Amino acid sequence: MGTKIGLTELVFRSEKRRNLLLFLKDRPRYIDEIQDHLCVDPVSILPQLKKLKDRKLVIQTDHAYELSIMGKAIVDKMPPLLDTLEVLEDNFDYWSRRNLEGIPKVLRRRIGELKNCKLIRPDLSHMFELNPEFVENFLRSRQVLGFSSYFHPSLISLYLELAKKEAEISLMLTGAVLQRFKTDYRDDLQTLIEFKHVNLSLFPKDPKLAGFTVTDRFFLLTILPEIKFFENESLFSFDPEALKWGTDLFLHLQKEAVRVKVI
Repeated sequence: MGTKIGLTELVFRSEKRRNLLLFLKDRPRYIDEIQDHLCVDPVSILPQLKKLKDRKLVIQTDHAYELSIMGKAIVDKMPPLLDTLEVLEDNFDYWSRRNLEGIPKVLRRRIGELKNCKLIRPDLSHMFELNPEFVENFLRSRQVLGFSSYFHPSLISLYLELAKKEAEISLMLTGAVLQRFKTDYRDDLQTLIEFKHVNLSLFPKDPKLAGFTVTDRFFLLTILPEIKFFENESLFSFDPEALKWGTDLFLHLQKEAVRVKVI
């Protein structure tokens, strides 16, 4: 008899076996369903089924295959892990150079929800301008949650334009950024917070996070790099899971924020 391979290798080394286990997650499947879904022939899939049956991850009843209790215990944990790996691999250079301390642990565990994000990297001639796709979708949003720990001179005017369209806005700023806006854009800031559907709050701590915006349309996330040099690179997504992740991040930070009513 050959040496049995470990469960980790059995599950993750073969893409066919991994996809097969995930396909069996919801209910038993017949061989023709498996072949059609995975686009394989019996010659290539039957040996993989045998390996999974030999290690008691899959059981066969008549002509149907299903996960064993042990198989279900493993497969139930696979999607979050695979989603996390996908997120990190898709933009590995971005994530590997970022300081993730500003992301709460509970949301780090859910980082797989940020799949389908694309990296926005401005060219040198537009390094300090707001991304056009961000601006277009921002101004079409009806609900906005925004957080910023860095100063951008266009920020308040952009929020003012949206507030005039009666969008629901919650904007959270760090102390240094709020003070900068008070000094240079006091009148505009005062006008902004006088809208009844606008809430401005102060985040009193060091967030270790550059900023993010989540609306009913999109999510934009900018994470500080590990080195002390700000790169205007962000992750952008229209995916509902990413919007939910961003909303939960805002609500987490909001617990320590203080409402600003007077400038």
